[in-house]
Amino acid sequence: PKYLSLPTAGIDVSASGIKVVLFKETLHGLEVADFAEERLPAGAIVAGEISDRAVVVQAIINLKKKYNIGQANITLPEARGYLFEADVEGTTPSEWRTAAERHLDEYVPLPSAEVSFDVVPLVTNGSTTHVVGVGYARRVVEASLSVFEEAGVTIRSIESEIFAIPRALLPHGDQETVLIIDIGKTTTKLLVVSKRLPRFATTLDVGGHALTLAVQKHFGVTEEEAKRVKAEQGLHAGEENQEYLQAMLSTVAVIREEIVKRLDYWQSREGLIAGHAPVTRALLVGGNATVRGLPEYLQADLKIPVELGDVFKN
Repeated sequence: PKYLSLPTAGIDVSASGIKVVLFKETLHGLEVADFAEERLPAGAIVAGEISDRAVVVQAIINLKKKYNIGQANITLPEARGYLFEADVEGTTPSEWRTAAERHLDEYVPLPSAEVSFDVVPLVTNGSTTHVVGVGYARRVVEASLSVFEEAGVTIRSIESEIFAIPRALLPHGDQETVLIIDIGKTTTKLLVVSKRLPRFATTLDVGGHALTLAVQKHFGVTEEEAKRVKAEQGLHAGEENQEYLQAMLSTVAVIREEIVKRLDYWQSREGLIAGHAPVTRALLVGGNATVRGLPEYLQADLKIPVELGDVFKN
């Protein structure tokens, strides 16, 4: 019964702010009941780590009160985790974890006792299973837990955002290999995903805010006005705005070149990585994915279709 069930929020903490989503069950499936974002000041989160604890705790308390949040599932950033793959014996998740733990120091550059990790199966060959795993320093996990505990929110589960993103964007049972480009405010995350599991992940220290700054510098306007111009014009401009277009392209070219490098690396590893398949398309997501002309601009160099990701796919 609804009066006995405890609603659980999904919460993501990043450098730009804290994002929350709440679902409700209906006769035809899940619906978004509410979503919100609490902006964080610059420096509150640095390189995926909480620098200003008091500010982050207060932001969570604000959201908790406004949306009556008691429990949450939270994500940990890609930048603080270690993605790894391993061949393990066994038939159950418990056996796979035990087998991976024996060699954990080979995959994560930290003492095993200081690591929290988990694994999921990718392919099975006889008695051997190839698993994909992710490990985090325990202090990173404990720091996140303690912030929510101080804010009065009970955590039901923790996962890495690099596992959450493909599960949201790709349909159940999907077998293809996809490049996910997540362009945030200050960073761009690149994920190569097979069977909805991350195989390669990296974070670039440049995001959509660099485009906003390029517009600000060119037109001499406020940040809000620059965001509006960026959204309206994107990478399209008339003859009278060629200087603006050059300013935008010189910035986005940095992101494009890094993406091309990473994609070329993956495409060249065929036969060297278990379960490897070439990337067939790219999905563009994140707060700056909808810049006009960006998919077409990236597609010209990546030589694969580039589409906007649908976060409501599932």
